[in-house]
Amino acid sequence: MDHLLDTAPPASAAAPPTAPGVTPAAGAAAPRPHRTRPALLALALGGFSIGTTEFATMGLLPLVARDLGASIPTTGWVITAYALGVVVGAPLLTTLAARVDRRTLLLGLMAAFTAANVLAAFAPSLGWLVVARFVAGLPHGAFFGVGAVMGTHVAGAERRGQAVSMMMAGLTIANVVGVPLSTVVGQQLGWRLAFGLVGVLGLVTLGALLRWTPGLPVSEGTSVRTELAALRNRSLWIAAGAGSIGFGGMFAVYSYVSPLLTEVTGLREATVPLVLALFGVGMTVGTLVGGRLADRAVLRTVLVGFVSTGVVLCALGLTGRNPVLAVASIVALGVASQILGISLQTRLMDVSPAAPSLGAALCHSALNLGNASGAWLGGLVIAGGLGYLAPAWVGAGLTLVGLVVVVTVGRTPAPAAAGHPAAHDEAVVGGTSAPEPAAR
Repeated sequence: MDHLLDTAPPASAAAPPTAPGVTPAAGAAAPRPHRTRPALLALALGGFSIGTTEFATMGLLPLVARDLGASIPTTGWVITAYALGVVVGAPLLTTLAARVDRRTLLLGLMAAFTAANVLAAFAPSLGWLVVARFVAGLPHGAFFGVGAVMGTHVAGAERRGQAVSMMMAGLTIANVVGVPLSTVVGQQLGWRLAFGLVGVLGLVTLGALLRWTPGLPVSEGTSVRTELAALRNRSLWIAAGAGSIGFGGMFAVYSYVSPLLTEVTGLREATVPLVLALFGVGMTVGTLVGGRLADRAVLRTVLVGFVSTGVVLCALGLTGRNPVLAVASIVALGVASQILGISLQTRLMDVSPAAPSLGAALCHSALNLGNASGAWLGGLVIAGGLGYLAPAWVGAGLTLVGLVVVVTVGRTPAPAAAGHPAAHDEAVVGGTSAPEPAAR
């Protein structure tokens, strides 16, 4: 991924623009160019750890259900609980920690995440596992929100999309390596060990963040009050709402991908980790492509993400019984969903320049509200006897609603901030008279 930042200026060049809402003047020196990649690697490692625990649960779901004596739809509450933890924790922790140095906050969030995964590994019942997964979800959105600001700081605001995509690439690579490996570990040695290994990953991430990320104090005017003031931003809520509805489409399917592949498509259980790895490859491709597209035109990329996700979900609903076409659709879903996710996170940072950590964190609240609602609706149609392909059509409907929200009320130009190129694509996509950004 180094080629994404191969234009780093020499040490004598001017420091890159910092993320809005933070200041390098209060004790945080601008990062040296040669330290940009290690800092982004530490953030990506955090994304890898979080992605592994979030998505591995889908592959482990039948094993957890069997071990704890519950049905698969009932065990799906483990997925919903984690998602609700993200929904609650992202705005709450980000707002309450408005005055905390961004590096210090990242370390605290990762420590809490690590402890919660260890607790999940020792959960004695389904109820306790649901509680442990809720607690594990609390730091998720705040970590990515604050991490997006840190990444923008070390890479420069003009490359904010690529910086966010590199951090999120850790999450998607987790689907290539971490999730399939966790599924295999769960199948061979038990699902508890899989959660324990995530705790080990959390400890490694803590070391990387401590060594490679710079201190990053917030700006003098930042406070809980300024973060809360950002919540009055109509564009912020529209973007978050559209993402919450639309992204639920992907999770309606992916939450039950393991039984879909084994009971409908006809694949052996041992093949599921390979399909999950291919899904992760698709997510990684979508992340890297989405970051570059978002730097060119954020809103246009949001629209592309919604349309392509909806098309793929329809394709899966039609071809899910064919092994080749079903796997191809699942890989394509990984690509499309990440183009949508990256562009939505960039959009939320753009429409909230005074509180970028909150804006980016709300993206993960929105996406995980979609996770919770998608998993719930998918489980509902499955429990109703409609089969494991029915969630694909539920998902397509959710994605269509999200697209309609963006097209009708979600194209307001983003406010500009110093050193923060945000409004270029609104001039292109939104049909407004917003001026082109100054040449860089």
